[in-house]
Amino acid sequence: MRHVTALLCAGVVLLPLAVVAGERRSFRPGERWPDDQGVHINAHGGGILDFEGRYYWFGEHKVAGEIGNTAQVGVHCYSSADLYNWRDEGVVLPVVKEDPDHDIAVGSVIERPKVIRNPKTGKFVMWFHLERKGTGYRTARSGVAVADHVTGPYTYRGSFRPNAGVWPRNIRPEQKVTAEVAATHSFSGGDLPDDPDRLNLIARDHEGGQMARDQTLFVDDDGAAYHLYASEENSTLHISRLTDDYLAPAGDYVRVFPGRFMEAPAIFKHDGRYYFIGSGCTGWAPNAARSAVADSIWGPWEELGNPAVGPDGALTFHSQSTYVLAVRGRPGAFIFMGDRWRPKDAIDGRYIWLPIRFRNDRIEIEWAEDWDLGVFGGAESR
Repeated sequence: MRHVTALLCAGVVLLPLAVVAGERRSFRPGERWPDDQGVHINAHGGGILDFEGRYYWFGEHKVAGEIGNTAQVGVHCYSSADLYNWRDEGVVLPVVKEDPDHDIAVGSVIERPKVIRNPKTGKFVMWFHLERKGTGYRTARSGVAVADHVTGPYTYRGSFRPNAGVWPRNIRPEQKVTAEVAATHSFSGGDLPDDPDRLNLIARDHEGGQMARDQTLFVDDDGAAYHLYASEENSTLHISRLTDDYLAPAGDYVRVFPGRFMEAPAIFKHDGRYYFIGSGCTGWAPNAARSAVADSIWGPWEELGNPAVGPDGALTFHSQSTYVLAVRGRPGAFIFMGDRWRPKDAIDGRYIWLPIRFRNDRIEIEWAEDWDLGVFGGAESR
């Protein structure tokens, strides 16, 4: 048993965990989750890379207070052999402190980092949603960083708005003409005041590239990688294929769920079908999750409703989706990963990990106070 006092990390006092006793053998959604140093895991809006027998969890490093909603430290990484117990691998992409005008300067916004490995180049590629310091959420860009080793260090390569000068596969001829209101209207990032097709945001941003906010990455069975991101003032999701090196858009994408205001995208594949989980747009406040299914990643996508069922399901158990994890060695076993945001004290955000079940041609997520991988079949179930 080890008593842990308040620790210092990058000059910020972390909230202590009073006692660490042995290894964890289950998931306890919503509770504080200690790493190997006894400190609450600091990897918010994260994603998991399964590589050479270990899981690597990358996420936003938060600090205390409301300032923690901006990037003060960078992207943190943890690793685990069993998904319950996590080793601190450190900050793998730090913010830039010397140059206040840098893309990833202290005070910028770095959200939802995801890392995938390119089998052809051997490189580890990180994508994230970037907002430059002082711009609110108007930058709406994708940032990319690369490393030779899974735990970094990651080298920042730059940012951009995806698919500049490229029309999506499913564009209609009339959408190639910029409506005047789209060029002049001021948007808050929430609901649009008009029909999104009439505003024609896809044409407004055609030349400079499409807005990219909440995002995730997905690698298909054939090795093709895709970037999913909330675009067009959050009103429409884009699914964009990446180049073979995973470093840039390949210029091939579709618009999906137009006008539905989907964010927090997560995607996975089961029995040859593609499943999507996302949320509505209510800022830091939780809302009812969304889900959908398709036979092709390009669609058409069929919405399935809120996958969260039971008490508090209408608020997705007070969380928002960030990733769906396929459990190694357990076919059909997937874990919903969500964040329970604490915007007033960002460092105290909690993680909601729950098993996904397939029932009646849809996916369901039920609350569990304490559960283990045995729910998917095996000796762990109690």
